[in-house]
Amino acid sequence: MKTRAAVLREQGKPWEILELDLDDPGPGEVRVKMKVAGLCHSDKHVKVGGGARFPIVAGHEGAGVVDAVGEGVESVKTGDPVAISWIPACGRCRWCNDGQSNLCDLGANMLTGELAAGGFRFHYEGEDLGGEGAVGTFSEYTVVNERSVVKIAEDTPLEHASLVSCGVTTGWGAVVNAGGARPGDTIAIYGCGGIGTNAVRAAASLSPDLLVVIEPVEWKRDFAKRQGADLVFADAAQAQAEVWERTGGVGVDIAVVTTGVASAEVTGQAFELTRKGGKIVLVSTADDMTENTIVLPGSLLTFFQKTIVGTLFGHCNPHSDVPRLLAMARNSKLNLEDLVTRRYSLDEVNTGFDDLLDGENIRGVIIFDD
Repeated sequence: MKTRAAVLREQGKPWEILELDLDDPGPGEVRVKMKVAGLCHSDKHVKVGGGARFPIVAGHEGAGVVDAVGEGVESVKTGDPVAISWIPACGRCRWCNDGQSNLCDLGANMLTGELAAGGFRFHYEGEDLGGEGAVGTFSEYTVVNERSVVKIAEDTPLEHASLVSCGVTTGWGAVVNAGGARPGDTIAIYGCGGIGTNAVRAAASLSPDLLVVIEPVEWKRDFAKRQGADLVFADAAQAQAEVWERTGGVGVDIAVVTTGVASAEVTGQAFELTRKGGKIVLVSTADDMTENTIVLPGSLLTFFQKTIVGTLFGHCNPHSDVPRLLAMARNSKLNLEDLVTRRYSLDEVNTGFDDLLDGENIRGVIIFDD
C-alpha cells in the first residue's frame, strides 16, 4: 500500500513529505493507522546527530488504530486503539525478566529502523527505509513489531495515548522510578518542556518540601509555577544562591536534568546543587551521542557520595506503565489536558520543529486526517 510520511533523507536536512510503499505486516507484526504523533526533541537529535541510518521515517511517539495484523499476533486485533512504544519490551530477554524492560534487546535497532524479524517495511523508489525507533510515527500508516504497540482502553483520547507513549512516561518515571523521590524531598528540575513538565507534575504530586525549576523561557517558568513549582529561575546561578540559602547550605535531594540538549555545563550545575548523598538523574542527551556531557570532580563524587543515574524512558515498562498512567488520567489523578500547545498537519512538520526549538510549545503534535 501507499503511505505519506515525513522522511529524513540526509543528516541535517529538512523533513520531506514523500509517498512511500509500505509492506503488509509479516508474522508477529502489526500495521497501525496513525492518528496522532508527538514532536519530541529526540527526533531533532536523530536529524542532526550521529548514529541513524538514512533515509529514515521520522517520529517515535504516537497513537493510532490497528489496521491489520500478521500471522501469530495475539495481543491486538484489527480496530484496537494502541499507543506506539519505541521501547518494544519482548518480555523474554534478560532485561525484561529482570524488571528492566525499557532496556529490552528488541530496542537494538532504534537508530536503523530494522524490524526484529529483519529487513525494512518502508520503501521509496527501490530504496529501503527504516522507521525511527523501529516505529516511524510520522507516517499515515506504519508497520511495527507486535511488542511495539500497547493496547489501550477504547475510551482513551488518542492525544493522551500519544503523550504517554514517550514524554509523560519519561518525565514521570525520571522522578518516581529513577529518582526514587519521596514525599518531603527537595527536588530541582532543569528544563520545563514536554518531559520536564511531567517531571514537575510527578514531583508536585509527592508534596515535596521544595520544588525548584530552572528554565530559560519565561512563559514556561510561569507554566511551571502553575504545575506546583515553589521557585523558578531563568538560570542555574540564580538557583544556586537561593536554593543553598533555603536549604540551609544542604542542597537538593534530587536534581533531574530534562533540558532539550544535554551539556557538561548543565550536568555540572545539577551536581553542585545536589546535597551529600543526593542523586542526579540524567534524561537529556546530546545531538552527538559521543559527546562527553559529564565532566565532574571525581573526588567530590566520592567524598560526598553522590549518585548519577541515566534513565531511558523513565525506567518504565511500556506495557504496564502506559496503561497505568492513562488510568490515572482517566481518574483525574494525572492532568494531560493542557500539555498539547499546538497541533500540526503532517505537511507542517518542519514548522512544528521550528516552534519546538524556539521554545514555543510544551508539546506539539501531528494530527493525521482520516
